[in-house]
Amino acid sequence: QVQVEESGGGLVQPGDSLRLSCQASGRVGYAMAWFRQAPGKEREFVAAIVLSGGSTYYANRLKGRFIISRNNAANSIALQMNSLKPDDTAVYYCAAQKDTVIVVTQNKNDYAYWGQGTQVTVSS
Repeated sequence: QVQVEESGGGLVQPGDSLRLSCQASGRVGYAMAWFRQAPGKEREFVAAIVLSGGSTYYANRLKGRFIISRNNAANSIALQMNSLKPDDTAVYYCAAQKDTVIVVTQNKNDYAYWGQGTQVTVSS
């Protein structure tokens, strides 16, 4: 059984930075990713990273402000969020693919394992 756990959310002011971390236990697939869901909206793709090679993928409108990376521990990733805006307020979820998946996608249905989410609130 794979478990995914996020940490690092909180309340910040516009323009601030915040770093989220995620650890998955067990055997996961090709990539891990971050998604987010704002109240009343669909869960949307933020960024993904290939665990072995480190290739990264971003939602176009977040590229340049958000940086996804791998941590030293196996199946551990982070999301550095800079120049945060009120529109970034959401619950941020970490997700991992099954070990049978060998492509990176932005489709949330391709990720089998999810954390419970961590709240990020950007407000003055």
